[in-house]
Amino acid sequence: MVERKAVIKNEAGIHCRPTAVITQEAAKVDAVIMILSPGGTCQLGSALDLMMLGLSQGTLVNIQVEGPDEEQVADQFRELFETEFDFPNAGLGG
Repeated sequence: MVERKAVIKNEAGIHCRPTAVITQEAAKVDAVIMILSPGGTCQLGSALDLMMLGLSQGTLVNIQVEGPDEEQVADQFRELFETEFDFPNAGLGG
């Protein structure tokens, strides 16, 4: 098992859009991925479980990965949790 720490950078936290991206990526890997946060712990796979952690901007999470290529998978999910998913709507309304 390997562990990575990540700080949520997305301004709105891990809401519906980032949750969808993260859980879709989790479905593609053959590993058990656990997210540990001040709001609780969940295994990646359920979008609802991830959203229930209430991960807001600045929250530190621990990502634990067990399985094949766990170093690479852990790095991949650290990057996902640190992604700024929300972008201004360029060109809309001015």
